[in-house]
Amino acid sequence: MENVAVISLGCDKNRIDTEHMLYRLVRGGFAVSDAEDADVIIVNTCAFIESAREESIDTILSYAQLKKSGKCKRLIVTGCLPQKYRDELIKELPEVDAFLGTFDYENIVDVVRGALEDEQAATRNAEYTESAYYDAENCGRLLTTYPHVAYLKIAEGCNNKCTFCTIPSIRGGYRSRPLADIVEETKKLSESGVKEIILVAQDVSRYGCDIGSSLLELLSELEKLPVLIRLLYCYPEQITDELIDKIAASERIAKYIDIPVQHCSDKILKLMNRKTNRASIERLINKLHSRGIVVRTTLMVGFPGETQKEFDELLAFVKKVKPEYAGVFAYSKEDGTPAAFLPGQVSKAEKIKRVNALGRVCAEATKQFNMKQVGKTLRVIYEDVDFDKNKFVGRTEFQTPGVDGVVYFSGNGVEVGRVYNVLITRNTNYDLYGRVGGDNK
Repeated sequence: MENVAVISLGCDKNRIDTEHMLYRLVRGGFAVSDAEDADVIIVNTCAFIESAREESIDTILSYAQLKKSGKCKRLIVTGCLPQKYRDELIKELPEVDAFLGTFDYENIVDVVRGALEDEQAATRNAEYTESAYYDAENCGRLLTTYPHVAYLKIAEGCNNKCTFCTIPSIRGGYRSRPLADIVEETKKLSESGVKEIILVAQDVSRYGCDIGSSLLELLSELEKLPVLIRLLYCYPEQITDELIDKIAASERIAKYIDIPVQHCSDKILKLMNRKTNRASIERLINKLHSRGIVVRTTLMVGFPGETQKEFDELLAFVKKVKPEYAGVFAYSKEDGTPAAFLPGQVSKAEKIKRVNALGRVCAEATKQFNMKQVGKTLRVIYEDVDFDKNKFVGRTEFQTPGVDGVVYFSGNGVEVGRVYNVLITRNTNYDLYGRVGGDNK
């Protein structure tokens, strides 16, 4: 039995694709192992922005070295990078034995077998077309998360046509999964021990627009199941009062929402082809806060046409609305996107300067939020141990894995995946500290 290792890069949507591939590989007779012990290494890549492509290429080259010196016989590259740059990669990366795009994951077993069994086949890339949409709902998963949490993709592709984004050209148009299939997968995950389901898509808020359904309808079905539901990637113009009411009132939906607003300047939002404006964004965030819902957002600096005036406006916006969590990144000029042809391109040095300045303002907003948690008793799910700090590590309802900080706490006899009442005693810019106390039954 050959060993296969899969290295997943990029977003949590990519992680789900990796989990489906792992499931198919195990069913196909392969064993999953670390890269050092693998006969075949698969790198599932991201190509969203320049830094992601650089990480993907660097990772591929590092494992190509392992192929030369280690046990690995074949190196396969999958995901967004070959979907967009297949022909260039074939020429530039002879170390890679096969390429597989985002519409062809279902053929991963055949590609791996072909690479191992036939030298000639191993030097060809797999064919793919948009019509070969990966039918994820009919394929199981091998979770790579903690056993009590799982990401769940509810749609593929995007129709928003933001001028800076390459996703539609890589993933295609928006395609919702059937509601019944999502509910069934959630049931299976719950029965396997998963307690938290994180809904993801390129745009979660548009779920059902193409199949006569809606996110509200989906949530109404999912909240009947014994899981906590978390919402990521909800576009601001799609967040209705009804959705806010649903989040605020439900015992099964985290009081948390991820809203990628990108900017606040009406000028920049229009150039981005975003369907909103500063006034409506401010009203939305204020409304969410008034209902006790924590906000995570994504902010982009250095977009073409962003002068110091628009950047100062963005700084003032963050100071005013105070999103609890924010990711800041610099605009990346992507070939083939409308934004690449806009005048007023910002220098790399200036973009770095603005990322750092906005990052400090966002960090202060998070720090202020964390300071308000000191003295409170919060429900925390235990996930890990930090041996350097000699603390258990967990998350509250308002913290998403890997992006929003954690809770370090002390206690006796705690069990992974169980929720505890933790008294918060102090904070840092991003994390909270406390101890188990109160009734934890």
